Amino acid sequence: MRVAKPASAIAWLLSLSPASPFQTSPGVVQRHALRRPVTVKPITSLSATHDDEVATIQILMSDTGGGHRASANALRDAFNVLHETEPARFPLQIHCDIVDIYTDYGPFFPYNQYVALYKIMAEYSFLWKWFYEFGATPFGLWLNAFMMELTCFEPFQRCLTRNPLSIHENDKRADMVVSVHPLCQDLPLKILNSLDSHGSSRETGRETPFVTVVTDLGGAHPTWFNDGVDKCFVPSDVLKNAALDRNVKENKIVQYGLPIRRGFWRFGADFTVEPDEQNEEEEIEGVHHKPTIRAELGLKDMPTVLIVGGGDGMGGIVAQAQAVGERLQKLASSSATSYQMVVVCGNNKAAQSTLSPPQMNWGSDIEVSVQGFVNNMDEFMRASDILVTKAGPGTIAEASICGLPCILSSFLPGQEEGNVPYVEENRFGCFKGDPEGI
Repeated sequence: MRVAKPASAIAWLLSLSPASPFQTSPGVVQRHALRRPVTVKPITSLSATHDDEVATIQILMSDTGGGHRASANALRDAFNVLHETEPARFPLQIHCDIVDIYTDYGPFFPYNQYVALYKIMAEYSFLWKWFYEFGATPFGLWLNAFMMELTCFEPFQRCLTRNPLSIHENDKRADMVVSVHPLCQDLPLKILNSLDSHGSSRETGRETPFVTVVTDLGGAHPTWFNDGVDKCFVPSDVLKNAALDRNVKENKIVQYGLPIRRGFWRFGADFTVEPDEQNEEEEIEGVHHKPTIRAELGLKDMPTVLIVGGGDGMGGIVAQAQAVGERLQKLASSSATSYQMVVVCGNNKAAQSTLSPPQMNWGSDIEVSVQGFVNNMDEFMRASDILVTKAGPGTIAEASICGLPCILSSFLPGQEEGNVPYVEENRFGCFKGDPEGI
């Protein structure tokens, strides 16, 4: 059986996102047929000699922030749904191999320490601003591409030739490669050119389908965009124009929203029937019934402020929680209304400890719940009335699905800066960089 052409393999990606990930009610997952199944490709050939039972996709990312892995997981879950709910149209199980290519295959510092370096630069935003802006200059782009090809070509080639079903073996390659990270375009494309041309060229010859799914929103680094891809998925007009500015052909650009975690998909949806056969009003009422959700989370049924700092709990979450807590205490003491605050600290254990008793005494006028890393952010958002968050694109998209107004508390220069006007111009939030302003 021949490997599917890029155009038919790309059709998978069109089934990943709600029709509009920026609507207040959950959207319907779009479904597009993959006309013929894809087979696992041997490393030495682009054709399988027998029918396999699993189609494979390798998703390249790096854990520089929680959004890239969350997007990869969202794509994986959507691929699983296709096979589970529509076996007649998608008879093969679709297996995703999600790999942090820098942590797992970076040959030495700084490449194998990108995650640690990201956390340092995110804490000291002037460092992030300098590296981001320098890396976007023509010289910075050339230097990065040159050093990456010089030092990382061989170790990254081991990643791209690993068997998605048995990652310690290199006997079969993925049928398709998807990038959800800005630094996973240029070199992987060169490696695939080399592999598919049997080493004759790093510039042409690729036949393995390759797709970029841009996970930023209001602005993006130039390294996201490479005209060598088969398709480049972008979530906004701003990023479509950015892709065009980087000479990505318009017929390769698909504007389709952001990959959204499964918890934010349409609750109770039956994907085996057509959308117009479902009662969306009843579905939405169940999804957004705050008293029920609050009770399930162990929260009180009262006006609730949710404060999050991303998966790493960054953005000055302690100062923000203290300022919001003091304000809610004053409001509660001067009125007959009680208030509640939920703080999700992510992996920031120091912040969680600081904000929890006995280190923090919130008083008796407000209810406070301090959480660490949670896997049910959709429930916490639907239980809340307002969200305080750093300007991460995934969180903004998820909040808009829930109809949850946002107060943006901070942003990474360059990468997240464009998300602020996106939220303000669409009138579902504002920016307040000072905890007291929040």
